[in-house]
Amino acid sequence: MRHNHCMGVLIYGAGSHYDFDDRVLAHLRAAIGNKLRRRESFFVEWTKGAVDGGGRVSLWITSDVPLQFRFAQPEPPVNQAWVRALLDSSYTPGGMMLTPEPSTATDPETA
Repeated sequence: MRHNHCMGVLIYGAGSHYDFDDRVLAHLRAAIGNKLRRRESFFVEWTKGAVDGGGRVSLWITSDVPLQFRFAQPEPPVNQAWVRALLDSSYTPGGMMLTPEPSTATDPETA
C-alpha cells in the first residue's frame, strides 16, 4: 500500500474517529460513496496496526448515520482498480474489506 503519510479521518456517527492515510481514505470514500448512492448498507472492515492496539474494526455503514471524510491534503488521484476491488468485496458475507492497493497499478492516475 502506498503511503503519503498525510493522515485523514473518517468520522462515523456521533463522533467515532478513525485515522487513515489520505490515499487509503480517498479510496474508501469512492467505494463507500458508490454503495450509499445505491442505497446499499454494508459492513466495512479493516485490521488495526499494532501501534493502534491491533485487532479489527467493523462498521455497519448505512445512509442513516452521518459520515465525514476529512483529508489532511488535497485528495489524491483514485486508482479505479482498487475501488472496484473494495466494491467487489462489499458483496461478500464479510463485507467490504480494506485491502492493500493492487500492486499491478503503476500509475494511480491512469488506472
